[in-house]
Amino acid sequence: MIVEQIMTKDVLTLSPEDNVKSALALMRKNNMRHLPLVNNEKEVVGLVTERDIKSTLPSFLKEEELKEHLSAPLSTIMTKNVVTGHPLDFVEEVAVLFYDYKIGCLPIIHDRKLVGIITSTDLLHTMVELTGANKPGSQLEIRVENKTGVLYEAAGVFRKHHVNLHSVLVYPDPDDEKYQILVFRVATINPIPMIEALKKEGFEVLWPNLPGISS
Repeated sequence: MIVEQIMTKDVLTLSPEDNVKSALALMRKNNMRHLPLVNNEKEVVGLVTERDIKSTLPSFLKEEELKEHLSAPLSTIMTKNVVTGHPLDFVEEVAVLFYDYKIGCLPIIHDRKLVGIITSTDLLHTMVELTGANKPGSQLEIRVENKTGVLYEAAGVFRKHHVNLHSVLVYPDPDDEKYQILVFRVATINPIPMIEALKKEGFEVLWPNLPGISS
């Protein structure tokens, strides 16, 4: 899946010359926490977050000081070196940016102009859908040798028993690089028949590890 499929295209923006009060009002009205700042050519020149604004408005300020802070231009508090993405980036690649840079949103740029934005909430929602975690079913984890064709062999057990797969995740075994863990999200509420079938075919089932099922 690419970013273009999940990004918000109608992005609300302000300019660095707008003041803090206008940003605060726009955020509250639209229940948003991230606000890209653009120039006349719609190029992203900064980013202001709800946290940025709150940090400039301590609760102990007197009324006159508060007015002064609210009237300050956003250029005084904005982040200038903004991490951005492209509409054709893969969602998985974008997730790495969120992880590495510890960001809450990612403005999406095409031909140097702002064309969209995604937030950490958008990313989480997408990951839930991609993994099928929001669909009725069960999760099974098996430990296999890290070799060519092993995923095909394991998936064949589900195919043989006419069980649909919502998703498959693969990650290295943290204890032994010669092995990997396959995580299957399957369209069946009762995983016991599939656990038995996998074990019968010689696969090591890590989860669910249910008592009473033959090893």
